[in-house]
Amino acid sequence: MFSKNLRLSFASNFLSRRFASSEYDLAIIGGGPGGYVAAIKAGQKGLKTICIEKRGTLGGTCLNVGCIPSKALLTVSNYYHKIHSQFPKFGINCEKATIDIQKMMKHKETTVGALVGGIEYLFKKNKVDYAIGTGEFIGKNDIQINLNKGGSEKIKAKNIMIATGSDVSPIPGEPIKIDEQTVLSSTGALSLTKTPKNLIVIGAGVIGMELGSVWRNCGAEVTVVEYLDKIIPFCDGEVSSTMLKMYKKDGINFMLNSKVVGGSVGSSGAQVIIEDNKTKEKKTLEAEKVLVATGRIPYTKGLKAESIGLKFEKQGRIEINEKYQTNIPHIYAIGDVVKGPMLAHKAEEEGIATVENILNEHGHVNYGVIPGVIYTHPEIAYVGKTEEELKKEGVDYAKGVFPFSANGRAKAMMEADGFVKVLTDKKTDKILGVHMVSSVAGEAISEAVLAMEYGGAGEDIGRTCHAHPTMSEALKEACMACYDKAIHI
Repeated sequence: MFSKNLRLSFASNFLSRRFASSEYDLAIIGGGPGGYVAAIKAGQKGLKTICIEKRGTLGGTCLNVGCIPSKALLTVSNYYHKIHSQFPKFGINCEKATIDIQKMMKHKETTVGALVGGIEYLFKKNKVDYAIGTGEFIGKNDIQINLNKGGSEKIKAKNIMIATGSDVSPIPGEPIKIDEQTVLSSTGALSLTKTPKNLIVIGAGVIGMELGSVWRNCGAEVTVVEYLDKIIPFCDGEVSSTMLKMYKKDGINFMLNSKVVGGSVGSSGAQVIIEDNKTKEKKTLEAEKVLVATGRIPYTKGLKAESIGLKFEKQGRIEINEKYQTNIPHIYAIGDVVKGPMLAHKAEEEGIATVENILNEHGHVNYGVIPGVIYTHPEIAYVGKTEEELKKEGVDYAKGVFPFSANGRAKAMMEADGFVKVLTDKKTDKILGVHMVSSVAGEAISEAVLAMEYGGAGEDIGRTCHAHPTMSEALKEACMACYDKAIHI
């Protein structure tokens, strides 16, 4: 943990001194998970490195207004929800329990602050220069840093990495605009000072379901509007349908196959006009707050990358090759500004791989085994192919499913909702995909990821001794069901 004074000392030191050099081996634009991890790795490798970040705190969206703060709020709100829904069944009576939103937010801020200070310390430890400002290209090897404190610096770099992340995607056509007062992005939804009476969430993806769950757990009436006919549409179909039932059981309302076509903001909240995609029938919803959670888009504003001829794809992403090089070989791009899932850990792996490629160390990322987690309760975790994808590709596969209702530890913990689903190649038994719904899914998925990274088979996990009683036994049993039979069902 780092104190507030120590963090301020780090930041003051970075701000007050001029950079150690005007020439660098590597200049990184963006201090999010991809950029800061790459900077630390480059420093460890002996490269003279500078990281340019405009926010004034390192960690990017993930640490400051995304992954970490949302998990802090989810943890607190889940505890509060359990006090009322689960604790009485254990014989623990907390009928008068209340939640203090101000203290919940303080916990979030303390968590973020400590982690930010930790990154700044690691920059100092690894001799990474940190510029607080924005970077723009003034040549293929030249960057102008526009400092937040005023003024600018010009630097030259042998290699440049773009890691500027992503921004909130507005609703197509912007029928209702984000103002961060009544109509919120994820940033606004993470900073509310009190629980809204009711909340409309537009988009049933990761952000929508996580933040919708936070405020539902705290007592808000939540309605989720989703354009498609299923929630978390990128997930395995069985996971999606199961979670829809569970979210409804927790009191979240859903309007699927629907889109926002209009809206307005007044003194008491917002009105949102919803249209059914099939019937075209319109309905007006009213809520104290509205959360726009329709995804994210690559952020490259202000780079002036076009001035040096950098190539972009149609979706606004930067075009790269397998070594993360753009069309200008010494300029690299990683994370949310390039193809692939917009995940912090994906960006981190790309950042390290890029540094290794700069040093001719053959860095790579295995995109087939990048896990995803949705941190609601229960959690959702997945890696590899969905059953729908395997069917579409014509793969002959085997499926093993094991419910947590048959797992001893889950029953004892009263966490028996959910299941583990394993998909393997029917001929070779190689694991092709694993999908989990469980209170521990985010942690348990790592065993499956490791097995898949090394080309493991269902039998490899099925014949590996797992401690009893643990919830990880469910993965073992699901794997056994792929090549033979599970024991406890």
